[in-house]
Amino acid sequence: MVNWDSAENILCIRLDTIGDVLMTTPAIRALKVSNPRRRITLLTSSAGADISLLVPEIDQVMVYDAPWLKATAPRLNSRLEYEMAEHLRHLKFDGAVIFTVYSQNPLPSAFLCYLSDIPLRLAHCHENPYQLLPDWIKDPEPEKLVRHEVRRQLDLVGTIGCYTDNERLSLRVPKEALAVVEGILQNLGIDRQRPLVVIHPGASAASRRYPPEKFAQVARTLVLDMGMQVIFTGIESEQELVAEIKKAMMTADAIAYLTNNLSSNSAAVHSLVECLKLSELAALLQLSSLLISNNTGPVHIAAAVGTPVVDLYALTNPQHTPWGIPNRVLFHDVPCKYCYKSICPQEHQECLSLVTPESVVNAACELLAATQSQECLLLTND
Repeated sequence: MVNWDSAENILCIRLDTIGDVLMTTPAIRALKVSNPRRRITLLTSSAGADISLLVPEIDQVMVYDAPWLKATAPRLNSRLEYEMAEHLRHLKFDGAVIFTVYSQNPLPSAFLCYLSDIPLRLAHCHENPYQLLPDWIKDPEPEKLVRHEVRRQLDLVGTIGCYTDNERLSLRVPKEALAVVEGILQNLGIDRQRPLVVIHPGASAASRRYPPEKFAQVARTLVLDMGMQVIFTGIESEQELVAEIKKAMMTADAIAYLTNNLSSNSAAVHSLVECLKLSELAALLQLSSLLISNNTGPVHIAAAVGTPVVDLYALTNPQHTPWGIPNRVLFHDVPCKYCYKSICPQEHQECLSLVTPESVVNAACELLAATQSQECLLLTND
């Protein structure tokens, strides 16, 4: 009978988005390195699939938008679920590891694996799942503790003897993407000897968005007072947001500064909203000095490529702060914290709106000073 030590064909299930997939990669690495012959297939959502292709520990990616996830459009029937179970059965997995946040129920995924005749099935679960999860780990969250999402998943695979000395997030930036972005930076006139700051002002949930006018103050100060270069990033739906921020930046001082520096493109603020593939966004972050962002996917991409982050962290949950890199997590403490809501129930969003632009700029300058001096020290030691 197969056991976890001998299991070589493993299905990992993480049906969430970019950041969640990346925060699961240390646990996936632990599964992979614990058995050199092990093959890892990730079952993930459409939103998580593209980033999964950049994770070297994952051998195959399968896309499945499960009806028990809130972002999935309503189904007219359950045929797709039966088809997925049949497809998984044909792949003859030895075991399945189901990764969830503690507010998610693992049992629908466990039942899918049960229908697929996957003999080993592991997940956290709050209630006794009986036959659905032969390896059931009683979920201690949130009653007894709350862990970082990375630690939660590492602890899960640790129960079956899978560990790794390397707990960094995993992501490999393709050489082709790096070449494309290096060409873009050259065309923009970016001076690679000066700090390049990426600002990502969007987020899928309204409760996690720092006010645009404050992003404008941050960017204006970085450019005018600190002489830094700023690039905005985002998806197509955030074009208007970035346009609003850039418009708010244009005070008389800013216009005079930019007018006097027209001969140098690097003095300007640039937008690459909807200009980059996901792999190219990862490349841009790898080539940048710093990311300033709301708590959203690019924070975890930056962490995976080793770029410092100023994280404007709405207190909707405590588990998703930047992992394994120099960072500053900025928020204003509020009694209504950890609401897990996409829209602020109090309608004031004070956990973010009361964070001052000055504190964001100070955090950025502190991080840049610390990380750049460390880079200089490494070069000297070499």
